[in-house]
Order: sequence, then C-alpha cells, then structure tokens
Amino acid sequence: MRTLGHRFLLAHPAHLLALGFGSGLSPVAPGTAGTLWAWLAFVALQPWMTDSRWALLLIATLILGTWASTVTARNMQVLDPSAIVIDEIVAFWLILWLVTPTSLLGQAVAFALFRYFDAAKPGPVGWADALCHRLDAVRDRHAWRKAGLGIMFDDLVAAGCTLLVIALWRAW
Repeated sequence: MRTLGHRFLLAHPAHLLALGFGSGLSPVAPGTAGTLWAWLAFVALQPWMTDSRWALLLIATLILGTWASTVTARNMQVLDPSAIVIDEIVAFWLILWLVTPTSLLGQAVAFALFRYFDAAKPGPVGWADALCHRLDAVRDRHAWRKAGLGIMFDDLVAAGCTLLVIALWRAW
C-alpha cells in the first residue's frame, strides 16, 4: 500500500471525503480518529440541524461516501484500506442522531460501543466485514465497484449493534 499524505488526500475529491477530511491519515487508529472527527462534527453541526436535515445529510453522505470509498480504494489498490473512515463517520452520525438527546456520558458510551463493534467485529459485524474481504479484485472485475458498499456495510452493521445495545440498556 502506498504511503498516504496530503498530496494523495487532495489529489481527488473522493480521497478528501473517503479519508474523512484528513482524519484517516492518522498513523495510529485511523478508525478511531475518524469516529472522533465524526463526534466533533456532529456536535458542531447539531445547533443548525433538524431531523430532516440529518436524514438528508446521512443519505447524501452514505451515497457519496460509497462512491468516494470505491474510488479511493481502487486508487490505493486495497479493497478495504484502514485510512478510509467515511464509513465510521456516517455510521457514528447515525448513532448520535438516533440517541439524541443524550448526555455527554451517553455519547461516550455510544462511542465506546461503536468502536468495540467496529474494531472487534463480533458476530454480524464480522460476517458483514467478510463480505468485502472475500472479493478478489484480480479475478473479479466487478470487485472495485463493490468495494465501497463493502466498506460502508460493516460499519452500518456495527452501528445497528451499538443501537441495539443502547436500546436494551435504556429499556432495562
């Protein structure tokens, strides 16, 4: 895999979006850095957002993020590079939107749960992640078209697992 830097980040608009506006360039735990960026952006945007605006932003980010992830993965020649963090961003925005209103502690719990499910990939998250990794870009000429969907899918499943745990926690 090529060494990433600001030149690669700015070489294509898809790279800028897929790499979470630079948060994915973190040399340590880029997924965590992307999730932290998502949290900060959510807090910054929240005063101007309504449920309709969040829904539109999430749909647009999911669609554009899938495209950007595909382009960036293909340019990196890796089906699911760790530097692509738009999947963490859209998934964590979805979680925060659905658990709001909640306290800072509630947001921190959501962050910790999401990072656990995304990093450890237990059960359904591991299954979703394996779908992308089973693709063979050399033999399957459609693998690169599927890359963005695979990148986004496991994080959406991790978001679903996080939301399920939070719902059970709140119901208890």
